[in-house]
Amino acid sequence: MGNASRPALTLRLLSAAVLAPLALATLWLGPPYFSVLVMLVASLMAWEWAGLLEGARPRARGLVMIGLALLAVGAAALGQWPLALVLAVAGALATALLPPRQAPASAAWAACGLLWILLGSIAALWLRAGPEGRPLLLWLFFLVWATDSAAYFVGRAVGGPRLAPRWSPKKTWSGALGGLAGALLVALAAEHLLGLPLLSRLLWATLVLSAAAQAGDLAESAAKRRFGAKDSSGLIPGHGGFLDRLDGLLAALLAAALAALAGAPLLRAE
Repeated sequence: MGNASRPALTLRLLSAAVLAPLALATLWLGPPYFSVLVMLVASLMAWEWAGLLEGARPRARGLVMIGLALLAVGAAALGQWPLALVLAVAGALATALLPPRQAPASAAWAACGLLWILLGSIAALWLRAGPEGRPLLLWLFFLVWATDSAAYFVGRAVGGPRLAPRWSPKKTWSGALGGLAGALLVALAAEHLLGLPLLSRLLWATLVLSAAAQAGDLAESAAKRRFGAKDSSGLIPGHGGFLDRLDGLLAALLAAALAALAGAPLLRAE
């Protein structure tokens, strides 16, 4: 790693040292602290998505998306799950009707991006409200952080063939495999802490959710490439925007919520 990249890495680590404890503290405490944090971050991600669509500082579209995020995620924070889902879908459809300021910002991109943000945020609150909410989300958080960090460092150190050059020219197959390996270490630690047998359901679920997180990262990279943006915003020094940091977590949360709806006991042996 060259000297030129050390200041950027230092900035990344300092930002993570501030934001990660905040996320973990509110997650541990639960509502209303975690709910307020999720609502705030969801509204910021909605604003960032509007900025990508606009190609400039968002105005009306950004305010509309922030309002929709607060309504949908606010309903989830109050435990009104069906209403939250209805508001998320209706909000995404309403966003698609707003006239874009530049041609690439199609209705489909606008609706799908906002829906992804809202459903992922609602999933975070719904999972936290469940009987295994705290340990489940702790596992998910560390799983995604390990995936991102291992993929970043292994990809830079090893390099090699590009994973998806059309969407994200810097991502490599070595980084993707490194990300899976990092998540695997989290799974092994979780199995030990929870008293689960080796190669339990949790380990295989970890690999699936790690892959989902990397797919979410790729999807956001494809969106930024389409709209000619390097980052979703500059709100987090060294990291870009909240959408840049949470794209993989949103995908993992959605995948975990679908597994929970299907009745899969991720943190139990049976």
